[in-house]
Amino acid sequence: MATPRKSIITCAVTGAIHTPSMSPYLPVTPEEIIEASIAAAEAGAAILHLHARDPETGKPTQDPAVFERFLPQIKEATGAVINLTTGGSPHMTVEERMRPAIEFQPELASLNMGSINFGLFPMLNRYTEFEHEWEREHLENSRDLVFKNTFSDIEKIMTLCGKNGTRFECECYDIGHLYSLKNFVDRGVIEGPIFIQSVFGILGGIGPHPEDVIHMRRTADRLFGSDYAWSVLGAGSSQMRIAAQSAAMGGNVRVGLEDSLWLGPGKLAESNASQVAKARQMLESLSLEVASPDDARQMLQLKGANNVAF
Repeated sequence: MATPRKSIITCAVTGAIHTPSMSPYLPVTPEEIIEASIAAAEAGAAILHLHARDPETGKPTQDPAVFERFLPQIKEATGAVINLTTGGSPHMTVEERMRPAIEFQPELASLNMGSINFGLFPMLNRYTEFEHEWEREHLENSRDLVFKNTFSDIEKIMTLCGKNGTRFECECYDIGHLYSLKNFVDRGVIEGPIFIQSVFGILGGIGPHPEDVIHMRRTADRLFGSDYAWSVLGAGSSQMRIAAQSAAMGGNVRVGLEDSLWLGPGKLAESNASQVAKARQMLESLSLEVASPDDARQMLQLKGANNVAF
């Protein structure tokens, strides 16, 4: 009997896209992030992708002091792989964005693989009242925003974080990002196995159509052969549909309130754990085994939780 393939569920707990006024369930404070992360891990998430927010306003922050208020507790309580953002927010400099990953030396860090227009302003058609002044500006200013990730920026993060043994969740928002990643592999800046997170549905990147998902997978297969692990995230309402397509194609999945505030049409997700549970149910209905944190460490050749700096 064939050994069943294991699928990694990543949960992106809070992110920097959505704002507190959009959902009462979006984790903001360190205490909320701890609670949400532990519940997501218990529901089946092997990897927790973490951002931080100002506890008072909910505004994204890369201040290591805020991360320090939740990282040790999550590590102690879950055993999950902790993946720190180097994306931060598109409004931040690359030096600001990489501070937590440099200081805490995680097993895994996210890494955006190219510059893109990053349009969040369409959400102003749905949300009109905001508790904090920064929220409207955050969305409106994205009309004239380029999320800057130059070759120099990417190589700086790969080199400095790589010295600490950190591996990367390489976030690819478009086909060209796969080719840029291949260039870094060919030059020996990053080594396999590569963990590719294909991002679908952000205005400015590739769309969420099933053909787009197939195109990204076929291109990655052609460029990287068998020396990579593929995962997907779908923004907003496309989250679970794209996750199901990835699973059927042999990939891994990412869910969480960073990527979508919804559990179903017109129904807000009341927790990150509810999305993880739904993804787990979908995977198991396809006779796929959900990877444990240790499975994910082995699959991605991570350095282990004992070798981080928190």
